Amino acid sequence: MTLRIILADDHPIVRSGVRTLLESHSQTSVVADVGSPGELIDAIHTHPCDIVLTDFSMPGGQVADGLHMLGLIHRRWPTLPVVVLTMVNNAGVLNSILATGVRGLLGKSDALTELTLAIQAVSHGRDYLSTAIRKTLDIARTGAQFSSQPVLSKRETEVLRLFASGFTVSEIASQLNRSVKTISRQKMDGMAKLGLKSDLDVYAYAREHGMLT
Repeated sequence: MTLRIILADDHPIVRSGVRTLLESHSQTSVVADVGSPGELIDAIHTHPCDIVLTDFSMPGGQVADGLHMLGLIHRRWPTLPVVVLTMVNNAGVLNSILATGVRGLLGKSDALTELTLAIQAVSHGRDYLSTAIRKTLDIARTGAQFSSQPVLSKRETEVLRLFASGFTVSEIASQLNRSVKTISRQKMDGMAKLGLKSDLDVYAYAREHGMLT
């Protein structure tokens, strides 16, 4: 049986390369090839598919944030397997991606060697984490056991990442369907845990820890 795949990435060259890689195997067919979150949602509505393969962060539209986009897809199509390709190497963000219900997670540098394995695993109902992703998560997990540094909650990580990416508190509240007061508290709680004193500190921390996409 040929697997029908919807491919999404805002970089045409990346899409072209991934599409060529996928279609070099007779068992897969790219039924839609899109470059924005809005186009991806429309494609899922329009094209019956077996797997969605998407970049984590694509600009544009009301679902520009990757976590919001993935959460929306999972809510609307809870049984549709999603595989994410990302440049993110921060364990907190990676765990937040997994918490949205995605079945496969790979770094973009892993795609050439592991993408086919991930597609096959997910198509058979198994989850798949690439070697590099697993290593990042294992190191963070092991380090947390021996570190006195406070661990941010999923929501604090999410808010700080969005804030450092240029969203205002009001915009974050709108995207995440939370009150401005709640978002402001989560931002301040996260900053307090990390000992950050200013918005510039938040940006510097996010950049140094691979939270920006």
